[in-house]
Amino acid sequence: MRLTVAQALVRFLSSQYTERDGHRHRLIAATWGIFGHGNVAGIGQALLESGPEAMPFLQGRNEQAMVHAAVGYARQCGRLSAHAVTTSIGPGATNLVTGAALATVNRIPVLLLPGDTFATRPADPVLQQLEVPYAGDLSVNDTLRPVSRHFDRITRPEALIPAALQAVRVLTDPVQTGAVTLALPQDVQAQAYDWPEEFFAERVWGVRRPRPDRHELARAAEAVRGSARPLIIAGGGIRHSEARAALAAFAEATGIPVAVTQAGKGVLPYGHPEDVGGIGHTGTSTAAALAREADLVIAAGTRLTDFTTASATLFQNPAVRFVGLNLDPYDAHKLAALPLVADAREGLDELRVAVAGHRTDPAYGAAYAAERGRWESRVERAYAVPEGQEDTAPTQAQVLGLLDSLVDGTDILINAAGSLPGDLHKLWRARSQDQYHVEYGYSCMGYEIPAAIGVALAAPGRPVWALVGDGTYLMNPTEIVTAVQEGIPIKVVILDNHGYASIGGLSGAVGGEGFGTAYRFRAAGSGYTGDPLPVDLAANAASLGMAVIRARTTRDLREALAEARTATRPTCVYVQTRTPDTVSGPPPAQAWWDVPVAETATRKAAATAREEYDRQAAQRRRHL
Repeated sequence: MRLTVAQALVRFLSSQYTERDGHRHRLIAATWGIFGHGNVAGIGQALLESGPEAMPFLQGRNEQAMVHAAVGYARQCGRLSAHAVTTSIGPGATNLVTGAALATVNRIPVLLLPGDTFATRPADPVLQQLEVPYAGDLSVNDTLRPVSRHFDRITRPEALIPAALQAVRVLTDPVQTGAVTLALPQDVQAQAYDWPEEFFAERVWGVRRPRPDRHELARAAEAVRGSARPLIIAGGGIRHSEARAALAAFAEATGIPVAVTQAGKGVLPYGHPEDVGGIGHTGTSTAAALAREADLVIAAGTRLTDFTTASATLFQNPAVRFVGLNLDPYDAHKLAALPLVADAREGLDELRVAVAGHRTDPAYGAAYAAERGRWESRVERAYAVPEGQEDTAPTQAQVLGLLDSLVDGTDILINAAGSLPGDLHKLWRARSQDQYHVEYGYSCMGYEIPAAIGVALAAPGRPVWALVGDGTYLMNPTEIVTAVQEGIPIKVVILDNHGYASIGGLSGAVGGEGFGTAYRFRAAGSGYTGDPLPVDLAANAASLGMAVIRARTTRDLREALAEARTATRPTCVYVQTRTPDTVSGPPPAQAWWDVPVAETATRKAAATAREEYDRQAAQRRRHL
């Protein structure tokens, strides 16, 4: 079959499927693209020729945002279906790097197809080519190597066959998946070749569910039976494995409490008896207290990042041991854990059978249930709008409280950066496994709006909320145009607090005094301390085509959120939030996070912060 390389790639991708538990999914469900001289005559022409039935096309406005949208789609699809992203050469390709890093850090499949300079070098350099005097075979696309799980450059037509097969192998591997890059020189894209028809045959890639090794299982079961104060930390792997029922069955059978990471929140529904909320720096006091006293921690489907472990200060019991239930041996061995390398669902089911009859002391369960009740009272205080404050601007926590009172299990909330992830992890009551979508592996500002589009494409008909601060909105609002163009009724809530409030708070805590974090005019001799900037984000969203509802008070906001939830077109709710007082604000951090503080400084704030840093760092442990 004689086709160009680009035509062959599109035809090949349209015939790839995944299968798990007897359910089949199209692997590459659509391709995002912005065209330039690196892909317009290659992939662009191939997409036009193939037609939307073979490969649907989605037009983006920013290359990084297109990757974010693809990540949102793939995460909502349980990593069983994904999107491709095609760009031109030069800046179009390098704009992919941040999105690729986000996908790889979070272990989410996305196929990147950046255009590249000429393989045959008839004109050297071409427009947008970075010349590297010491290496003629490098291009800007090589910046994608360290942030991709697999990278290849197709310099001859016949090289596409093994490269495409390897790309799909990695995309469908639950351990290795992430960003996969096939760099496509623009001349090779347009070159014709006689392809074997077998290359285009339908292929179904099974997504494995490895069972645990019996010796590892026996050791893990022995550890569970020998523990008095065990704790489960549930991460995103529980969600990716669809292991929610297995986790609930294991926790209910054993009485072991379950704390959740940002990626794992929602794997047990709000109100489940064994759910003790978020773990780590942004977690609950319930989970923090249990972690400090735990003699066994079962880390299930989590990478154990510094936010989760409170920078290695959280687990204080001298006798604490760890069991690492993870598909990836690299993660399963962290903190010198007893590894249990397996699919989360299979591992939890077999571990439950292996410890059948074992249950924690009822007093242990009663204690954490009581502490969880006290935490819920703190959540209620943060959410509450006291009498007489209906006509004042809401705090950020009150915005979440109003949304909490409105949604049900069909709603999906998306966030990634700023102070919102911390408040959400502490306060939000997740009604379903996929309601809580906080990207905190890379915590990338600008993720929320494009990811909401991807999620809405994967879950049509469900209310999808992108919660963004003003700093995040200004980073990347362009895909609003895509939502308007495609008629995707995402709901964008802009919380305007006039600056980088999260980093401003962190800056204050580490002796930085909020330097460079406010969106204000300069004041003579004192930095950005003047009046707030006269930036109208609501007008900006309206200019991009959204319906906009301005909410000035708590009363306004309640009505605006209800209106937005039922809207059938992309809708923005804009509200300026106020700084909470000590009563109405969210609870402070319940565990530490290591951000190094200046060891020598002349300013009092930094010197005081260093004293606190040294005190906290002294609690750090190496679990060996």
